[in-house]
Amino acid sequence: MRSKILLLILLACTSFSVQAQSEIEQIRNTLLDYIEGTANGEIDRLKRAFHPDLNLYTVADDSLRVRNGQKYIENFEPGKKYNRIGRIVSIDYVNDAASAKIEVDMPGWKRLYTDYLLLLKYQGEWKIIHKSYTYKEYPKQEE
Repeated sequence: MRSKILLLILLACTSFSVQAQSEIEQIRNTLLDYIEGTANGEIDRLKRAFHPDLNLYTVADDSLRVRNGQKYIENFEPGKKYNRIGRIVSIDYVNDAASAKIEVDMPGWKRLYTDYLLLLKYQGEWKIIHKSYTYKEYPKQEE
């Protein structure tokens, strides 16, 4: 009897772990659609990653700057390669809500951007619904 209970507990834990891994993979795939879509001008991937009502938020000259997500996508030319190197720093989720931190290195601009993204899962898909971002300049090189 004891071994059956232990087996049931083990199966339940394994099932939860597999589901969690699956959700993390789905979120990761959405984030990669964003990262790769912006790096390679893959407009369909950007549209797949972003909710249509997405807005982007940052602070410029101590004022809040809000950009429309659809207009952001329009800045990318289909198929054009951009000098953007993105990486996923962290992912956190509970049920159908997630947050992620992304870093995007832009050597041509000598900036490292940090994106804080909010995602929701609805209709079976994870979508980025909010992007707040900031950047820091590369340190100046001594000559």
